[in-house]
Amino acid sequence: MNANAQQIEQWLDQHHITEVECLIPDMAGQARGKIVPRHKYKPGAGLRLPEAVLCMSVTGDYPEEDFTSVADPDMRLVPDGSSVRPVPWAKEPTAQIIHDCERFDGSAVDLSPRHVLKRILKCYEQEGWAPIVAPEMEFYLVQVEPDEDIPLKPPIGRTKRTEAGMQSFSIDSVNEYDDIFDVMYDWCEAQGIQLDTLIHEMGTAQMEINLDHGEPLALADQVFLFKRTIREVAIRHQMYATFMAKPMQGQPGSAMHLHHSVVDMKTRQNIFSLADGGESDMFRYFIGGLQKYLPAATLFFAPYVNSYRRLSRYTSAPINLQWGYDNRTCGLRVPHADPQDRRVENRLAGVDVNPYLVMAVSLACGYLGMKEGCVPSQPLAGSAYEQPQQLPTHMDDAIDKLRRCEPLAELFGSHFIETYCAIKASEYHEFFEVISPWERRHLLLNV
Repeated sequence: MNANAQQIEQWLDQHHITEVECLIPDMAGQARGKIVPRHKYKPGAGLRLPEAVLCMSVTGDYPEEDFTSVADPDMRLVPDGSSVRPVPWAKEPTAQIIHDCERFDGSAVDLSPRHVLKRILKCYEQEGWAPIVAPEMEFYLVQVEPDEDIPLKPPIGRTKRTEAGMQSFSIDSVNEYDDIFDVMYDWCEAQGIQLDTLIHEMGTAQMEINLDHGEPLALADQVFLFKRTIREVAIRHQMYATFMAKPMQGQPGSAMHLHHSVVDMKTRQNIFSLADGGESDMFRYFIGGLQKYLPAATLFFAPYVNSYRRLSRYTSAPINLQWGYDNRTCGLRVPHADPQDRRVENRLAGVDVNPYLVMAVSLACGYLGMKEGCVPSQPLAGSAYEQPQQLPTHMDDAIDKLRRCEPLAELFGSHFIETYCAIKASEYHEFFEVISPWERRHLLLNV
């Protein structure tokens, strides 16, 4: 038994675990896998799942073209000992373990989102760099509504009323849902999810949770588990927690802003800053890489048709990749910070993203910028909302731009890019087949 398997066995025994949830994140960031009785779980042996699980769309369908072998082969699930956590809401002592996906020759499955992030982190490691990230997640609490044809509504809080208008940064409005957040903090602490700040965002019952900064793979795992956790907490309090990018008409969208910095692995100094505290070339090149490659990579930051409802002018979401100092209208913001904390905030992503993929791609764009010496535009002091649109405005355009970007295909592998685009094209086609209530209302008898 290797050290990783031995560590897992000891943890399971110490916590008297009776069931194990064996998880992998799929392309949508959903948890797939198997639930196994403790006495049947052998971490050294490895479980199996069909590799085709990684080709599923968010609707559970598959692209017309096969992107795995026609034999529909299995892949091995290899547990990551650092990811072992309890399932706080389970009735019996239950563990959840995030697994990596490998083929039987020991090679990584290139369609695994967790492997995709590891692949980009390896590029940084080869340069002697260690990226640091900090995600900020916005989400809505809404009333339970099983009928998807009925628009979502804000939930009823402890005062038995819904919120009246937008309550940005309101403490009392957060307190309306204290029962939910008390449980959320307890369950996150039990899982080692490092929550930082909780605030009320602009939307009605829209919240934001910030996570402590840290290593990207660990943070992606925490975002993956946090979404699971808050959904479970909300359901137990007769609400939904939704991570749709734009769940309600007339309300702001929900983002997942990503803060990035990079440290030298030897000196542990932030490479975005010079010894005298000034901005380094690498800082500027990182921004330049984001400006150059994010338009082609938008499909990862806006992965669904609904995502593009958020990315429109005057919705507090970016429409271009201008950058500026403490300028929230820009797609790329540089917050005021001491030189050792100098960082770049990428504001493009909706909260509906796969955290592994969006961290990988954002870091990849910055990496390409540093390797190519991409010079950014001048920082913007005014409103970026007044500047021209630079990003794809719909999913079809985003798919086309990603398919034509050779540097990203080279960095991630053409097989992964082709598969991801095919999945998204399948989702877009399925959406396009649906006739909306707006069309029936305004076109049925008027045209």
